[in-house]
Amino acid sequence: MPELKIPERLLLGPGPSNVPAAVRQALAQRVIGHLDPAFLTLLDEVQGMLRALFQTDTALALPISGTGSAGMEACLVNLLEPGDTALVAVQGVFGERMISIVERIGARAVRIEAEMGAVIPEAQFIEAIRTQKPDLVALVHAETSTGVAQPVPKVAHAARELGALVVLDCVTSLSGMDMRFDEWAIDAAYSGTQKCLSCPPGLSPIAFGPRALERLEHRRTPVQSWYLDLSLIGRYFGQERVYHHTAPVSMIYALHTTLRLVLEEGLEARFARHREAHALLVEGLERLGFEMLVEPAYRLPMLNAVVPPFEDEASVRHRLLTQYNIEIGAGLGKLAGRIWRIGLMGENASSQVVERLLAALRELI
Repeated sequence: MPELKIPERLLLGPGPSNVPAAVRQALAQRVIGHLDPAFLTLLDEVQGMLRALFQTDTALALPISGTGSAGMEACLVNLLEPGDTALVAVQGVFGERMISIVERIGARAVRIEAEMGAVIPEAQFIEAIRTQKPDLVALVHAETSTGVAQPVPKVAHAARELGALVVLDCVTSLSGMDMRFDEWAIDAAYSGTQKCLSCPPGLSPIAFGPRALERLEHRRTPVQSWYLDLSLIGRYFGQERVYHHTAPVSMIYALHTTLRLVLEEGLEARFARHREAHALLVEGLERLGFEMLVEPAYRLPMLNAVVPPFEDEASVRHRLLTQYNIEIGAGLGKLAGRIWRIGLMGENASSQVVERLLAALRELI
C-alpha cells in the first residue's frame, strides 16, 4: 500500500488551525498508560494550566475526550434535567445546536434570537431572563458561523442574580480573545483544541464552577449520557483516579505543550496578536473590494466573516486551495454562498500569514 501523503496547507478556515512543530513533536512521544504516575502528574499540570486559561480560581477544569461539540453536550446534559427551562441565544448554527441538545434532554428550550451577523442586545437578553426565569442560560461567546462576538458579562451577572446557571460556548474564543470565567459570573464553559489553541482536534477543555458542581451533585435523575457524566469522569481527574474510559494519552501530551506555549506568550499578548492580525486583514480585504459582514464593535478577531466582491465565491476558494494551498471556509446556513469565513487562529494570527493570503487574492482577482 502507498505511504500516507498529506498536502501542506495554510489553514485559514474556521478550524482546524495549523499546529506548531513543538505540538506535533509532543504527539510523537511514546505512549504510556493513562493510569501511569508520570501521566497523572502531567494531567494535573494540564488541569492547572486550563484554570489559568479560563481565568478561574474556583472551577474544576479538565479536557473532555471529544471535540467542542462534546464539550457543549457535556455541559448541557450534566446541568439540565427533563422539565427544566433553558434560555438559549440563537444567532447562528451553534446556538441551533444547543437548542437541539436541550430538546433531546427533555428540557424546555426557549429561544432568544438575532439575525445571523448580529448580536442580541444586552437589554433585550436581560429582559428575557427576567421574564422567562430559566434554570439555565446558554450563549455562544464567539459564533463561528457568523464572526460575531456576543457581549457576555452583563447578561451572565443578570442570570446569576435570578439563580440561573450560565453556560458559555468558548470554542472559537478561548485563548484568542478575553474570557474571564470568575469575573464574568460563568458557571460552565467549554472550548475545542483545534482553533485558537492550535492543537489538533480531539479534546474539549471545559470548566465547571461551584454552582454548576452543586447542581450536578443534587440532580434528581441520572445524567443522560454515561460517557459525558462528569460525576463519573471527575473521579478520574480527582484524587480517587477511578477508571472511567481510556484517556487519549497522545492528545493530552499535545494539549500540555499547547497550553505551555500559550501561557509562556501571555494571554494579553496573545489577544493583542489576534487583534493586530485581524486589523491588517480587514484593511487589506477592503482595498480589494471585500466587505465585512459584522459591525466593527462586534467582530471576532480570529474568525472574519467577509462578503466577496464577486458571485462565484466557490471557484475562487477552490483555486486558493489548489493553486496556493490556502484553505478558507464557506458560509453556513443562510449565509452559504454569500460569505467567506477566514480564520486567523492561534499559530496563524500573524502579519506574515495575512500578507500571504492577500498576495494570493491580488493575483486571483
